[in-house]
Amino acid sequence: MRDLGAGFGYLMKGQRWVSQHGKQFGMGLLPGLITLVLYAAALICLALWGDDFVTWATPFADDWTSPWAGLFRGFLTAVLFALVLLLAVIAFTAVTLLIGQPFYDSLSEKVDLAEGGHAPESGLPLYRELWVSARDSLRVLVRAALWGTLLFALGFVPFVGQTVVPVIGFFVTGFFLTEELTAVALQRRRVDLRERLALLHARKGLAWGFGTPLAVAFLVPVVAVFLMPGAVAGATLMARDLLGETAPEPAPEPGEPATH
Repeated sequence: MRDLGAGFGYLMKGQRWVSQHGKQFGMGLLPGLITLVLYAAALICLALWGDDFVTWATPFADDWTSPWAGLFRGFLTAVLFALVLLLAVIAFTAVTLLIGQPFYDSLSEKVDLAEGGHAPESGLPLYRELWVSARDSLRVLVRAALWGTLLFALGFVPFVGQTVVPVIGFFVTGFFLTEELTAVALQRRRVDLRERLALLHARKGLAWGFGTPLAVAFLVPVVAVFLMPGAVAGATLMARDLLGETAPEPAPEPGEPATH
């Protein structure tokens, strides 16, 4: 329970940090706005042509008698929309971080400097960092898709599927959101995906406390845009906690004895 509260605390600290640094907040909004436009176009296309895609993908059902073809294709269309919406929250974060890599790296570095006086650097060129981010994000999305498929299937279990499964879904989404966001700071420290997942698995409560409220908030895309800068800042603070990094003690006031 303590880790759950600490994770949520990092989320709030991150939002507070960017609210006190207006320039960083403004620059951090741009990648989210670009992603929002791309997502709006993709969702509109899905709404307009999702039925046609399912019909094209199931030619074997053309000769089925009514109403079975319509029911079958309607079910597949619902599956398609559900999976897209489940992945949209995580994918929104992954795409936004990829588009805004230089912005969010700069933001994360400034949080590190403010907290510890030192900002680790990966030493990799930008193109290499983008490649690593894209590769790791794809791996995370594959894991999330597998979880999404399992949870969607469990959704047909009476009562449990309508109560317990959605809650589990938010926690799973929150965990993967936390992984994506902490990756900004951890990649600069040359912590690879396997190590990042191990760190978060060891502190699941921390990851859930941070990511699950974000998963709920990110269901509203406009809200996601405005929370992203603070989420990156908070995730940097969390990454420092995961690695046991602490801020230096403040210098004593003149005339006060130094503490040890």
